[in-house]
Amino acid sequence: MRPNDTPNARDAEPVDAGGMTLLGHDLRAAVSDIIGGLRLIDQEGTDPATRLQLERVRTASETLARLLEEAMSAIFGEDAVVVAQRSNVQLERFLYDVEMRWSGRASEKGLQLTFRLEADLPQVLMVDRVALDRILSNILSNAIKYTDRGSIWLDVGRSPEGALRFSVQDQGPGFSPEALTRLFQYRGRPDGTGKPGQGLGMHITKNLSELLGATISVENLAEGGACVTLELPASALSTGIRDDAPDLPDLSRTKVLVAEDSATNQLLIGQMLSSLGAEYEVAADGVQALNWLEREDFDLALIDIEMPRLGGIDVIRAVRANDRLYSRMPVVAITAYVLRANRDAIYAAGADAILAKPLGSVEAFGAAIGNVLRRAALSPEEVGAEPCTELAEFQRDSFDRLLEVAGPEASRELLQRLCIDLRNAERGLVAGLAEGNLATVRSETHVLIALAGAVGAERLCKLAQTLNAVAHRREGGDPGVLGEQCLAQLDRLINFITKEKASRGEG
Repeated sequence: MRPNDTPNARDAEPVDAGGMTLLGHDLRAAVSDIIGGLRLIDQEGTDPATRLQLERVRTASETLARLLEEAMSAIFGEDAVVVAQRSNVQLERFLYDVEMRWSGRASEKGLQLTFRLEADLPQVLMVDRVALDRILSNILSNAIKYTDRGSIWLDVGRSPEGALRFSVQDQGPGFSPEALTRLFQYRGRPDGTGKPGQGLGMHITKNLSELLGATISVENLAEGGACVTLELPASALSTGIRDDAPDLPDLSRTKVLVAEDSATNQLLIGQMLSSLGAEYEVAADGVQALNWLEREDFDLALIDIEMPRLGGIDVIRAVRANDRLYSRMPVVAITAYVLRANRDAIYAAGADAILAKPLGSVEAFGAAIGNVLRRAALSPEEVGAEPCTELAEFQRDSFDRLLEVAGPEASRELLQRLCIDLRNAERGLVAGLAEGNLATVRSETHVLIALAGAVGAERLCKLAQTLNAVAHRREGGDPGVLGEQCLAQLDRLINFITKEKASRGEG
């Protein structure tokens, strides 16, 4: 190397893929440590100014984590074609994070940053969150940089044509004629502005706006200052929330983590969550799931039990081991194995509910999610006062009368006998359904009809009767679907009987 030479990117040795993988791992770990540390700070004893700065750093670090993921994907060539990654974005939560990030920057310069939102704004957008955040951040950064005193406003409203409009107005000097002609060019800032930078922000903003199908316009105001306006098309406001299903829960204020390694299931779950208005992120394995949970706050996690690198039960255990970090977030396990032993292990790990694969209709999915979120919002006293609804259509009075008639001594033997017979029926029904042996299905459902009817498990009794009729070919129906429903209720009944035995001192 000649004495006056300095190394540059073109002279550097190329970094091998393995080295970049290790570097990416360490970068992600460092960012996760920053975010995790911020989330563990107890803000109760801090003053408002300190809390504002902590929120500013939190939102900036979460944005950094998302940008890092995009950068690493680009480095590894995962995004050969740049496209908008559209997903549900909750407008209120999104704007709060933007305000927290930039109000701190404004206050450092003695500026007042004010967000003014019109009434009746959409709750959810279908848009690329990172792209929208980068656009608004560049516009706000420019406004703060060029405004030395006064105020800055971000107005959010609807245009006459129905587009969503973001307008940033400042009390700075406005744009010079030369700046306006070169505003969106790469490094288009004129010389002599007296401010740092090369004019990349507005160039980035223009490119990202086109990516979103949005328009951006700039004008100098008669009273001084400038106004930059971004208009998202009406298509970005189409969230897919169904108006024809009033019984579905509204998840437009809910942020969900989906940990699922199957691309097909990721798509199906994502579509159902989108139709309910939820904002969601996807992790392809257990390690990615914990990375997401360390970086951002979620209202709910859907965790597949069978995942590579780190299984779902281990993820749930990690979450429950650090309830302070995860704030007792509800966790729903997703699994194809719904028999009692699997369910016991999942609940023991700390899951709040279980969804069985294959997932059913959006109505059933929504009802299950809504029930988990509703229970999470209750106090422990309210949860304890709730009736047990896990065993559908169960007549507790019938069960109690049966034990009363049997008497204390005989009731213990009765519960023991019930457990044995129900477990035998469970094993037989599983085998019959797996082998397609309708004779076995008929035999086991015949037993279940009698047992379920005796203890007051009306839903299980009806399902067993229907499945028995289908096995006899007296009625149409899918034995597989009915069998899954029947086994789910049977598993819950066995669990209930087992708990009753334990409450009476029986192991």
